[in-house]
Amino acid sequence: MKIKSVKGTNDYLPEQARIRDYLQNKILEVYTENGFEHIITPAIEDAENLDKSEGGENLNLIFKILKRGDKLTKAIEDGKMDELSDMGLRYDLTLPLSRYYANNKNDLIPPVKCIQIDRVYRAERPQKGRLREFIQCDIDILGTSSINAEIELICTTTKALLAIGMDEFTVKVNDRRILKDVLLFMGFEEKDLDSVCIIFDKMDKIGAEGVEAELQEKGYDDSVIKKFTDFLKAGDFSLEYIEELIGENEAIENVKKIITTAEKLSQGKYNLKYDISLVRGQGYYTGTVLEVESNKFKGAIAGGGRYDNLIGKFLNEDVPAVGFSIGFERIFAILSEQGIKEEDTKKRVALIYNPEDIVAAYEKAEELRKEYIIALFERPKKVGKLLNKLEEKGYYGFLQFGQSDEISVMGK
Repeated sequence: MKIKSVKGTNDYLPEQARIRDYLQNKILEVYTENGFEHIITPAIEDAENLDKSEGGENLNLIFKILKRGDKLTKAIEDGKMDELSDMGLRYDLTLPLSRYYANNKNDLIPPVKCIQIDRVYRAERPQKGRLREFIQCDIDILGTSSINAEIELICTTTKALLAIGMDEFTVKVNDRRILKDVLLFMGFEEKDLDSVCIIFDKMDKIGAEGVEAELQEKGYDDSVIKKFTDFLKAGDFSLEYIEELIGENEAIENVKKIITTAEKLSQGKYNLKYDISLVRGQGYYTGTVLEVESNKFKGAIAGGGRYDNLIGKFLNEDVPAVGFSIGFERIFAILSEQGIKEEDTKKRVALIYNPEDIVAAYEKAEELRKEYIIALFERPKKVGKLLNKLEEKGYYGFLQFGQSDEISVMGK
């Protein structure tokens, strides 16, 4: 039997689990204080829902679940290899939320403000920063097209980040409609826009030359590619210049208002900026796209956007929606490297007792639990070895029941 966890997944020791619980609880506390409500959805979704969700490249990373029993046997016998699966594990929390809303909308108060903090699964090639099982921390507002929803999401998400010690970051804002108008102005055809957007989204990694190379590889018109790459190399991506190119429109006005309003509410604790290259991979985004980039550690630590068409796939009616997700695993890795410790309100103490004294020892532990976190340990043959291990794991002190009534502080 193998003792290591499956590649792309992790075991967490108690001290790691405590930090993860602490961070998730802090985030949940901020979310709930700001009027969002915690919901829970299943990890398993219908395969048809997942396949039709426009999840971009994530659709290639779905963990599919085989049919069971006679259904699986019949699919194999009929040679229908594309029908072997009828369910899959969710690759994000947005698709399950959309189905949840469609199923429960009559029991919800619009606009619906939801929290999901849960595991998601992607069949990634495991490497640093890419897990197959990981936690997402989402808040979403469903049922309003007002850009005040985006503003509220920005304010709440940034408060959560600050509460867990993630400061020095920039909130980047874009709108896919602006980018698509720019691409049309450059000469790309409507049918090619999504593909071009996916390539453009890589610009921070591959640069303008890399974008140009990938566009050429796709076979787009050379004159169109040149016009677009000249624009990229010129480097003026300000809203003012974009407005000169494509003219005034609602999307530009929305982005301006989101940025200026959120800046007023930020109280100088973080920066906001427009970023035309911000696309994000999910194909279901329809308008505003959001991302938080750490200035200190470089890279995205949160992201989201507006997905006004996804819920309509379930209800055959338009339901506007927008969400923001904190990249929990990246933040956990960063803060762990920084030596974060959970803020225990009580110190951790070990109560060591002889087996025959369990009743009295437990009663003593209950008394001490008013002030401390108490863990009971039967007295081993080598108490010193136990004490060394407890100190290594961050215990504040210990009490040897029957030998002393005083707590001994570790290392003293």
